[in-house]
Amino acid sequence: MAVTRIGLAGLAVMGQNLALNIAEKGFPISVYNRTTSKVDETVQRAKAEGNLPVYGFHDPASFVNSIQKPRVVIMLVKAGAPVDQPIATLAAHLEQGDCIIDGGNEWYENTERREKAMEERGLLYLGMGVSGGEEGARNGPSLMPGGSFEAYKYIEDILLKVAAQVPDSGPCVTYIGKGGSGNFVKMVHNGIEYGDMQLISEAYDVLKSVRKLTHSELQQVSSEWNKGELRSFLIEITADIFSIKDDQGSGHLVDKVLDKTGMKGTGKWTVQQAAELSVAAPTIEASLDSRFLSGLKDERVEAAKVFQGDFSSNLPVDKAQLIEDVRQALYASKICSYAQGMNIIKAKSMEKGWSLNLGELARIWKGGCIIRAIFLDRIKKAYDRNSDLANLLVDPEFAQEIMDRQAAWRRVVCLAINNGVSTPGMSASLAYFDSYRRDRLPANLVQAQRDYFGAHTYERVDMPGSFHTEWFKIARAAKM
Repeated sequence: MAVTRIGLAGLAVMGQNLALNIAEKGFPISVYNRTTSKVDETVQRAKAEGNLPVYGFHDPASFVNSIQKPRVVIMLVKAGAPVDQPIATLAAHLEQGDCIIDGGNEWYENTERREKAMEERGLLYLGMGVSGGEEGARNGPSLMPGGSFEAYKYIEDILLKVAAQVPDSGPCVTYIGKGGSGNFVKMVHNGIEYGDMQLISEAYDVLKSVRKLTHSELQQVSSEWNKGELRSFLIEITADIFSIKDDQGSGHLVDKVLDKTGMKGTGKWTVQQAAELSVAAPTIEASLDSRFLSGLKDERVEAAKVFQGDFSSNLPVDKAQLIEDVRQALYASKICSYAQGMNIIKAKSMEKGWSLNLGELARIWKGGCIIRAIFLDRIKKAYDRNSDLANLLVDPEFAQEIMDRQAAWRRVVCLAINNGVSTPGMSASLAYFDSYRRDRLPANLVQAQRDYFGAHTYERVDMPGSFHTEWFKIARAAKM
């Protein structure tokens, strides 16, 4: 006999936490994992955390049959090829009208392929991005479901309660759109996250390397920043990180962490999609390149021996002024990172006919997720004012903020360059702004070069049409 409202398969930490979150919100849930010990572990956690209505099953048939019809099963397993096996296992026991939800960081085209395959079997399918890490999964994540709208309606009431709750804004979940849109939006969310983390690390590097701020000062600065326009989850945890001492030795733990960044692929996918869509995303790309460079640890150690010396300008730098300048530069760069992410989503939405609501995306990112930040409310308002906004940078409020901060932004980038401190994210953001704000770029010369060596033609500013000039012949004749 069916005893639960929903099922969840895949009981690693994220799966366990989401299952407990669902149960805690009053929805009895069935859980299953191929490794049965994970099932027992999850049931024991449910008992320990308040006798939550979590029911464990050791075989897929019993698991599926325990769920009320139409059945909904959430999967939280590693993305890629491994997803197809549990789908096949579960689908063998599901009936027409039942639904599978993939909550992993999946490539959106895989979701679309699986949705089509499930449709042929009479099953519904959703790809649902889940952001917030372990803590978010347990206490309220940001959820980005895309695919079958009918499937979404099956569990809308559950998701509205399980998602993070933001006062005056509501639950951090919405139906994203058709096909793989939910996974695509989550992918770009992660790309923005890459940019955000890189920019914060650069702010830290400038303050530490140029003005030698102590860990205590860095913690204090981050805490102060988290009270204003930079208030965000990432700034909050950064302040925490600076406060933690090394329990295995002297000093602070952050200094003992190997400067080699890992990644799971979503940032790379974001940059690849930006290129395919012809959308400029230099901040996000710089953050990805920085991770690649961080992976060359051994090479960098050897290079440091080759390029020894003091690269600093040794000019006096006022500490208070530097802290304020870096704050403003970080905020201006952050706007560029989010603008680039939104432009990627907009371009893909137009290509696929998804009709995505960018303001609504900003709303559901305000709580639960890794990139949650106070200024997302302002991004939502910008798109509410103009849903066809070409770029966040030209929204009147953001435009003014950029202009107000550009002097500090330039000072920080110049100071970093003059002191041999790499700021690829801030520099790329500034270059993005400087390119976007100009009505005339040196691309005319690039196009002239292309026509010179490859007869690629060019357009003119003073008359319509396509033109080709035999530049070589004219130049050679002039030299005679």
